[in-house]
Amino acid sequence: MQTVHVEGSDLKVLDRGAGSPVLLVHGFPLDHTMWRPQIEFLSQTHRVIAPDLRGFGGSMATPGTVSMERFADDLSNVLTALGIEEPVTLCGLSMGGYIAWQFWRKHTARLRRLVLCDTRAQPDGAEAAENRHALADRVLAEGPSVTAEAMLPKLFASQTQTRMPEVIEAQRRVMLAATPDGIAAALRGMAERPDARPWLASIRVPTLVIVGSEDTISPPDEMRQIASAIPGAQFVEVPGAAHMAPLEQPEAVNSALRRFLGA
Repeated sequence: MQTVHVEGSDLKVLDRGAGSPVLLVHGFPLDHTMWRPQIEFLSQTHRVIAPDLRGFGGSMATPGTVSMERFADDLSNVLTALGIEEPVTLCGLSMGGYIAWQFWRKHTARLRRLVLCDTRAQPDGAEAAENRHALADRVLAEGPSVTAEAMLPKLFASQTQTRMPEVIEAQRRVMLAATPDGIAAALRGMAERPDARPWLASIRVPTLVIVGSEDTISPPDEMRQIASAIPGAQFVEVPGAAHMAPLEQPEAVNSALRRFLGA
């Protein structure tokens, strides 16, 4: 991991392999290690860039609110700092997908392909946004364990919980290591994110949409609608996975990525 300075923060960034660059953007409240199976696989043929977003993993937090646009700008600044001028394949999961919409909107020239994993295009409703703000306040008062308790039961399929308890425990440790300021800032940013649905028909880069068959946070039907709205987008539903398809069924996700990147 190397340290990259961006506006107001120092970010830890993994940079591995050589070839066409792939930028992996983790979900909330995780870090780059959620992509470990994809890092090991993709770095054999591509240059893989996997940052810890500000406030997560080894990266400095910014108190207050960090918008999805701010995260997207951070990613662009990371690419600049690493000397990457050619367009990248951006692969984002959950909150990483929210950031991907903003990266497409603001940094289109830097985008070669788009991979959207277990994410949503629609914004929070009033109640969901209120719940995020309330959780942000609780995290600041009580610590990151509040987030782990709220999130972990929703992330993994039942068979993953039986088959891969060590994977779930590793993600629990990642959540507990996140900074309260970072968690709260991202929660507020997600609560205030815009509606991406009006943009979908304008996306012209090759796009792959991946969802776990048991995902209840970003359900398959909803993600199928996203794929249908993006011209030429491919759709892959991964059996036996919920919201963390790349970790739960890495071989299936890696296979989908290999086909997509080879096209």
